[in-house]
Amino acid sequence: MSKLKQTKIPLTLIDDKLLMDIAIEQGVIENEFNWKLVRLSDGLVKQSKDIKWLEFNESGIFKSEHTYISKGRSLLMSPFNTSFTWQTTLVTEILEQREDYIKFNTGNSSYELYKL
Repeated sequence: MSKLKQTKIPLTLIDDKLLMDIAIEQGVIENEFNWKLVRLSDGLVKQSKDIKWLEFNESGIFKSEHTYISKGRSLLMSPFNTSFTWQTTLVTEILEQREDYIKFNTGNSSYELYKL
């Protein structure tokens, strides 16, 4: 009776998908995420390919979208359809801002946003 050799394949879990590490390393599978949002109160992490900052009028109806943060705007993480990854409440304070990092407060949470 011959013994079978079991080959181990390293996997990474990204957004509920198991991906082979070697495929990621060799560029066969690209990392789909350019942004990572961390909610500071509980460590919740959300990732997305793109982001938008949404502005609303006095009645709370969508007014316009922007590529940069500002007080009174809401962060929306892609995909930009009814299955979006995450949307924050309105930004109340920008605590720190660099090219690849923003720390900000909203009406009910504090966040750190990283450009990956």
